[in-house]
Amino acid sequence: MKIKLVLFAMLCNCFHLMASQVDTLTVMSQSMNKPIKNVVIFPDSYASQEDEFPVLYLLHGAGDDFSKWVTTVPNIKNIADTYNMIIVCPDGAVTGWYFDSPIDSTMKYETYIYKELVTTIDNKYNTIKEKTGRAITGISMGGHGALYLAFRHQDIWGAAGSMSGGVDIRPFPNNWNLSERLGKYSENKEVWESHTVINLLHLLDGDLKLIIDCGHDDFFFDANQRLHKKLIERNIAHDFIERPGKHNWTYWTNAIKYQTLFFNDYFQKNRSM
Repeated sequence: MKIKLVLFAMLCNCFHLMASQVDTLTVMSQSMNKPIKNVVIFPDSYASQEDEFPVLYLLHGAGDDFSKWVTTVPNIKNIADTYNMIIVCPDGAVTGWYFDSPIDSTMKYETYIYKELVTTIDNKYNTIKEKTGRAITGISMGGHGALYLAFRHQDIWGAAGSMSGGVDIRPFPNNWNLSERLGKYSENKEVWESHTVINLLHLLDGDLKLIIDCGHDDFFFDANQRLHKKLIERNIAHDFIERPGKHNWTYWTNAIKYQTLFFNDYFQKNRSM
């Protein structure tokens, strides 16, 4: 009986060593003068390989925090293993919107993510320290944030995505604390225009790889369709996925599979070059 217990303990230890590792990393943001927590998910091969790993930055939606992805979609750990990538889930505040607020100096999540967090991740971990090894995506507020960050910082990310993203914030002037970040829409239209993704296509140089995913029954579906049409008009290559689905975790749990496959293909093509 003792021998069986010892063997069982050994098997459990081996499984633990082979399973993906999930850590909480606290980064001191100089731009906001506060510590910010982030989840970092490592593939099971990270501890045994000296290779540099690609990194996917995965953003949460409004009302959630850095822990939401790993607690709601535990399969995200298997995805990190399957595609041999590091996944970083930053905290973007409950309604931080992932841009630098022009009226609230405590909300500088654009600077935090593209500058402070990416630098910390690359300095601390064994990563591919070029845009060919970085991708970013997110849901809802995080979908807008991922495209906003990638459009404005194409030297940082080589691929970007959005799942049910609020890619046009202008129809929602009274929602999700946007007026606290940008001022009232009626009084600050130019600020709103310059902070919404659908108006930033002029920044794209054709090199950023894009995937956009939204369900037919989502209240952001119209905005995503309009973004898709504007990308076509500008002859900007992208993958656009539309299928039945609402603005919920049932949809996003499925959508993340398509997004990570897209990003893995991008990473692998760059590795083989």
